[in-house]
Amino acid sequence: MTRPDTARRSLDHWSEAGRAEMYAFYTLATEDYRRLVAARDWAADLRTHTSDGRVRLLDVACGSGRFPTALLAGGLPIEPVVEVDLLDPSTFSITEARSALAPPFVAAAEHAIVLQDLDAHAVYDVAWATHALYALPPAELAAGVARMVEAVRPGGFGAVAQAGARSHYLEFYEAYRPAFAPDATPYTDGEGVAEALRAAGADVAVQVLTYRTGTADRAVAQGFLQRCAFDDSVSLEQMESVEPLAAYLRGCRDADGTYSFAHEVHLMTWERQG
Repeated sequence: MTRPDTARRSLDHWSEAGRAEMYAFYTLATEDYRRLVAARDWAADLRTHTSDGRVRLLDVACGSGRFPTALLAGGLPIEPVVEVDLLDPSTFSITEARSALAPPFVAAAEHAIVLQDLDAHAVYDVAWATHALYALPPAELAAGVARMVEAVRPGGFGAVAQAGARSHYLEFYEAYRPAFAPDATPYTDGEGVAEALRAAGADVAVQVLTYRTGTADRAVAQGFLQRCAFDDSVSLEQMESVEPLAAYLRGCRDADGTYSFAHEVHLMTWERQG
C-alpha cells in the first residue's frame, strides 16, 4: 500500500530517532490523556464489557501507551484483567506501549500494521483509539474505521478520541501544510471520524472536551509544534515568519510571548449491536 506523505511523515517520527521530539511533545500533550481519563468512568466501561471475567482490548495506533498510562495514574482498579492487543504500523511504538503496560493491563498480541489492514471479526470486548487517527489517509478513513467497528464483538464497547476541525492540532496542521508541506494530506478530524463510524453502523455518542494547554518556554513550544507537524526541520522562528502559519501562531501567543493552544476533542463511544 502506498503511504501518503502525512502517514509516512508520522511513521518516520515514531522511531528511536524521534524519541527526544516525542518527549518534548508530551510536555504539553500529556494533558490530552488526563482530560480523557476524567471524561468518563473507564473502569465501569471495562468492568461491564468482560468475557469470562476478563477484557480483550484492541489499542488502535497505540503510540507510546500514553492512555493506559494515564488510566493507571488515575487509579484504574487492577481487576478485571485487560488483555491488550497492540496495533500500530511502528514497531517502535508497539515496544514503547508494551513497556508501559501494568496491571490490569497485560500485553497480548502485536499487530505491526495500519488499521485499514486489520482482519479481525467480532474478536474484542473493547477497542479504542485515543488521539491516534490523525495520519489515517482521508481516502482510507472509512475503510479503516469500518475495520475497527467490525473487530468489536456484539455488545462490545468502542471509543475514539480525536480533535475536531476547530482544535489546535487540526488548525495548526492546516496552516503548516501550505507554508511548509503543500503536498501533504490533511489530518483526519473528529467530525470525519464520527461520520465514518456511523457509516460503519456504530451508534455513536459524542462528548466534546474543551481545554487549553500552553507554555512560556520557547524550547518546549518548538518541540511540541514540531511533533504536531511531524517535522523537526522547521524551527519555531521559521514557523513564526512564514504565512499562513505565522498568522495562526500569532493568534496563539499572548503579549508576553506565552503560547496557549485551544483544544476541542471529540470523545466518541458506542456499543456494537448484535
